[in-house]
Amino acid sequence: MSDMSTPPGDGETGVPLDYELEACSSSNEVKSSAVVKYSAAPPPTSYALLQEKTDLKLPPANWLRENPQLGSAGTTVLGSSSKSKPFSSFGMAYDFIDSIGDDVDVVSDSENIKKLLKIPYSKSHVSMAVHRVGRTLLLDELDIQELFMRSSQTGDWTWLKEFYQRLIDQKWQRKKKSKEHWYQKAILSKFLYYSINGDGAAEAVPDSLNEGEEEGEAEEFSPSWPATFTNTPSDSEESTAPKEESVSVDSKFALGQVTSVPKEQNLPTLFNEGENSQGLRNDFVRNIMWTFEDIHMLVGSNMPIFGGGRYPAVSLRLRDNNKPINILTGIDYWLDNLMCNVPELVMCFHVNGIVQKYEMIKTEDIPDLENSTFSTRVVKDIAQNILSFLKSNCTKEGHTYWLFKASGSDIVKLYDLTTLCEEAEEEKCQNPFTLPVAVLLYKVASNMMLKARQNRKHYGTIRTLLLNCVKLLDEERHPQIIASAHYMLSELFQLDEPEEDGGESLRAGGSEDSYSDEEGEEEEELQEDSDDNGSHSTCSDPQDDSKAVAVIRSVGELSVPEKYRSTHQIRPSYVFPVSQDKEERCRHVLSCVLKGLKAVDGSIKKESDLPAADPNTPIPLKYEDRSASGACAAEKGIALLLDRVGPVQEDQKHPTRSGMIPGSWQHRMKLQLFLKASKAYYVLSDAATNLLKYGRALRYIRLALQCHDAYCSVSTTLHPRVLLFHSQCLSLCGDIQLMLAQNASNRAAYLEEYSYQTKEDQEILHSLHRESSCQAFNMATDLAMDPEYQLFVSSKCYEAAYDLLISGAVKDQGPDQLAQVLKRLGNIRNEMGVYYMNQAAALQADKEAKRSVSVAEQEMWKKSFAFFEKGMKDFEAIADNTNTALLLCNTGRLMRICAQAHCAVSADQSRGEFSPEEALYYNKAIDYYLRAMKSLASRESHPAVWDSVNWELSTTYFTLATLLQDYAPLSRKAQEQIEREVTEAMMKSLKYCDLQTESARQPLYQYRAATIHHRLASMYHSCFRNQVGDEHLRKQHRSLAELHYSKAVRLFLSLKDAPCELLRTLLERVAFAEFTMAGQSSSGAKLKTLTGALEIMTETCYAFQIIHKELLEEQTQLKKSDPAEPTENPEAPESPSSSGLNLQEVMKLIGVFEPSLSFLLLQLVKLMTAMKRKPSNKDDEQLKLYKNVYSKLLRAEKNAPLLSRVELYMELLQQLNPQTGSGNTGVCS
Repeated sequence: MSDMSTPPGDGETGVPLDYELEACSSSNEVKSSAVVKYSAAPPPTSYALLQEKTDLKLPPANWLRENPQLGSAGTTVLGSSSKSKPFSSFGMAYDFIDSIGDDVDVVSDSENIKKLLKIPYSKSHVSMAVHRVGRTLLLDELDIQELFMRSSQTGDWTWLKEFYQRLIDQKWQRKKKSKEHWYQKAILSKFLYYSINGDGAAEAVPDSLNEGEEEGEAEEFSPSWPATFTNTPSDSEESTAPKEESVSVDSKFALGQVTSVPKEQNLPTLFNEGENSQGLRNDFVRNIMWTFEDIHMLVGSNMPIFGGGRYPAVSLRLRDNNKPINILTGIDYWLDNLMCNVPELVMCFHVNGIVQKYEMIKTEDIPDLENSTFSTRVVKDIAQNILSFLKSNCTKEGHTYWLFKASGSDIVKLYDLTTLCEEAEEEKCQNPFTLPVAVLLYKVASNMMLKARQNRKHYGTIRTLLLNCVKLLDEERHPQIIASAHYMLSELFQLDEPEEDGGESLRAGGSEDSYSDEEGEEEEELQEDSDDNGSHSTCSDPQDDSKAVAVIRSVGELSVPEKYRSTHQIRPSYVFPVSQDKEERCRHVLSCVLKGLKAVDGSIKKESDLPAADPNTPIPLKYEDRSASGACAAEKGIALLLDRVGPVQEDQKHPTRSGMIPGSWQHRMKLQLFLKASKAYYVLSDAATNLLKYGRALRYIRLALQCHDAYCSVSTTLHPRVLLFHSQCLSLCGDIQLMLAQNASNRAAYLEEYSYQTKEDQEILHSLHRESSCQAFNMATDLAMDPEYQLFVSSKCYEAAYDLLISGAVKDQGPDQLAQVLKRLGNIRNEMGVYYMNQAAALQADKEAKRSVSVAEQEMWKKSFAFFEKGMKDFEAIADNTNTALLLCNTGRLMRICAQAHCAVSADQSRGEFSPEEALYYNKAIDYYLRAMKSLASRESHPAVWDSVNWELSTTYFTLATLLQDYAPLSRKAQEQIEREVTEAMMKSLKYCDLQTESARQPLYQYRAATIHHRLASMYHSCFRNQVGDEHLRKQHRSLAELHYSKAVRLFLSLKDAPCELLRTLLERVAFAEFTMAGQSSSGAKLKTLTGALEIMTETCYAFQIIHKELLEEQTQLKKSDPAEPTENPEAPESPSSSGLNLQEVMKLIGVFEPSLSFLLLQLVKLMTAMKRKPSNKDDEQLKLYKNVYSKLLRAEKNAPLLSRVELYMELLQQLNPQTGSGNTGVCS
């Protein structure tokens, strides 16, 4: 260990101190703290104080025997495995993967850190490999001499050898270690063993030692001391054993931890012993997290630490009393103690190997030792400057940088070996650091993935790490890491989250970035950084400048505070590309999946027996028009949907179709990639559905199900979560088929969308076909042309999804999903019920002559009814009362269609009596509507549905009553019974007429209520006329007729758009009064009745006003449309009005109005003239008025235009109105 070895600085020439390097006072101390993260050594025990005159040239009895106190130093013969491991920082990084990328600035052997901090003081050469992972730099010694020896044997690295000799140092050769060097090493080793066991008897040095020394001379290339005490590979098991527990998780990282896939599908260990044996093991006695000022370093140290003295820990040093300590040695001792948190140094002085004395020095006093004075502040500045220099210039992850200072030179240069290697155009992967760097990038990314669920700001970092990892590796040599990396890249794009989630939380830099790594931009930033930092390549050799990334022109600059500042962003391209567009996210996922699949497929040695398919040739998609007759064949096909659902045999070990062995990494990786692709296609399909692009949606869900089919083909067992997802796919497929059935008009556009295929989709399909024919779900995902078939397929998809969810493996896993599927099942069954109901209605409308119900109609009714029944059960299962009510309402409508089909037709094609079948179906309809009302319970539960059911119920009662009244079944029932039934049905219809609630239906309810009152009044009027004998019953009928007439008039008046109905009701009411008068004997009673009838007649003025207004509007429109036409057309009554007024009806009513008014006026004139009592002045005026109006009416032009006639009636009624004294709202103003 270097701390215990002859200090490296002893053989080096010290650098004269600059003015900045004056001795520091104690107030100038720097901040330093060290935390031991791992130690293989036991707690320190006291060192043995050697007696004066002890001869260190004689070995102690325990020399070179294993000893826990010295840790890995105990079993190593001098220098036999003295090479410093080139990947020591990687070993530490693997063990402490959590710290890499963010928390730590530097990971390195303590020797390398000391060497860097001594650069301004030392003339010796420096050669280090630098790698960047996030904000962490990994430093390793790069032994050029060893590389060149390897190059001469293997032919590798010749480009670097030529470059080195041409540009850097044609003469430099490492000096062989002197005998003095080996002598110093030997007495240090013996001193340490004596210090552990001071009582050991001195023995002769074994002969083998000389061989060891020679061997050491031949093999040792490291200038630092830890080589003497590091393990040989064969002896390493013991020292690593205590560490095994803490290392096992990371060294055997399984990708499965990162994924959302079940544990039984985790990937196996990624790196086998062959790959792990590249020196990527952490062989340090202790790993320390050292914070020096604001720099955080993970340091590996092998310095033995002892107890004793005034402090719990001390370090032991051996010094030749004849040689003063120089500044390099002082810095060495001070840094070692700081790194290991050792507060005191014990120095043993010797002369020619004979112990002289001991001296204890506090760590903080080391910088002030005589001949070794240095400023701790300056060391701090050097550390900060070097770190800033490296961070500013070592910017590309995955690149190997080379920090080089030639022996005796003041210039420090930084080269990018990766770029130089690419320029050399030699075979890829000749850089020995490539694989360890790629593995580290992969491991850091995997570790961050475990945390990424909580903190998505790491996504940009993970993506960059993985992209750089993939760039470094050769697909043929490392397909597993490449496939895993691509899978992890696909995991970064969240497919199942709402769009707004992809906001700022994803953006490491708070702004969007492109997907491509713009090398040009990075290089520009590098150039700017190097300018800012003074890292100009101004050197004597211009060719050299062009090759170096950056240059420190003089080591003295490193001592100037903040000479170099790290201006380079930690992650210039680490922004995770945020896309608000789901389709874009899915496309990126599929791109990663495809690359992963290619890596896996390329690694499967056995070629498939399938004929070679060209991935560029589109795979044709079938689509054909099927009639309903094809449904049976389809049912069989879709029944196979569930064949793959149950767990497959667990012991399946025979190779898959492509030659994969179940349980292999390829097998597990393919499962995850297939599932990921399936999910991406599902999300694409869902997004297309939301955009109403149903052809595209069906294509994507087809691909999702094909991926799932391939997954089932290679999976030995199906996990419940996979089955849940599968049911989601089937459910979405059902949705799409339903939408296609409902949007038949756009079929050509959907067919075009469905047929399109991207190259990427073709290649993924090609990979799927290596494992499966992917035919299992064809029936569900074909684009049919027949809506009935599409509805059928949709229902089968939902049924398959439902069967999946209630199967043993998945039961109780997705209660919400089950409710959704049941809702969809209820909905599709309602849709199919409505479809068949409409088919039945169409058949009924197409019948030329009203004949008996056809078999086809009855079949349609049965199918419709069966689907409605099933749908109701589905909705009842999830307590969905609203939808249950809607299905009951639809069933009621079906019953009404059945009733309409059963209406009797007489021989002359006229409507026959109301049949018992009609009554039966109408009553069934009423029952279903009442059940629907009961299901809803109250209007508050769902006002729209409640209002709809309420309206349908009122309509059904009204239709039943109307048919009973108009086509009374007198052949089967008595008149009185029919009247009772009509009254009952009308009153029930009236009960459900909601006149209070303001809604779009309110005027319809008012019209219906008015019509019901009018019909009831007409019925009682008729009964009153025809009733003979029972005077009490006649009176009852008379009062009921009066009541209903008055209510009908009031409602028609409030409608303002039913003048004909108002006029008819008023005229019927006048006729009722006339009939009453006919039965009266006294003149007074007659006169009273007639006066009342005339009052009713004057109310017709309001109806004529509305008619007049509509006629004028119609005339204005005619003038606008064709001014040449005459304004009044005598034939107008024959032509229908554009305003909606029924002119024929108006003419018919006027034909009743005129004679009725004439009759009333004539009878009044007769009665008043014939009266015996003397008439008063008022009576005279009235008589005169009646005569005047009567004469005008008689003289009126019978062929006058309708408008003129209406104006005349309005004028006459206005004349009559003031005399009647009526305040009715119907009077003319």
